[in-house]
Amino acid sequence: MAVDAGDRSPLEGGCTCRAVRYRLLSGPIFVHCCHCRWCQRETGASFALNAMIESDRVLLLQGQPEIVHTPSLSGVGQKIARCPVCRIALWSNYGGGGDLVRFVRVGTLDQPDRLPPDIHIFTSSKQPWLVLPPGTPAVLEYYDRNVYWPKASLARREALFGPAPPQR
Repeated sequence: MAVDAGDRSPLEGGCTCRAVRYRLLSGPIFVHCCHCRWCQRETGASFALNAMIESDRVLLLQGQPEIVHTPSLSGVGQKIARCPVCRIALWSNYGGGGDLVRFVRVGTLDQPDRLPPDIHIFTSSKQPWLVLPPGTPAVLEYYDRNVYWPKASLARREALFGPAPPQR
């Protein structure tokens, strides 16, 4: 979402050793900065920054990632696409979105600064020394996408999954 409308260059990225390279064929649906303990443990960092995008909009340019099945907090599990050489995580497919949606690790982009977070989630477990920027929504746990996503992002989700049932 935060892709500069004036910059039409594609977003490309890959692993550290450059064995796997990819291109995003559009801007993402939405960018999550997740502060949950699970993401902290999985990344070895204070949060995970993921750009949610339709899988068919991630074009593999070089190499073939290895898919590693791992557990997830939801209990459904996730598939992490890793470089088979340097083992860097490039994206995940979570159970809820299946193979239709990828959560691309923003840090693997050549220009990660082009995708700042649209929202900070699970801030109840955020590291206390981390100061969140004003102007970016932040929620204690998860959120209602109908409140935070732009209409265009909701339409992209509906194109993938059909109309969403009302959230409670």
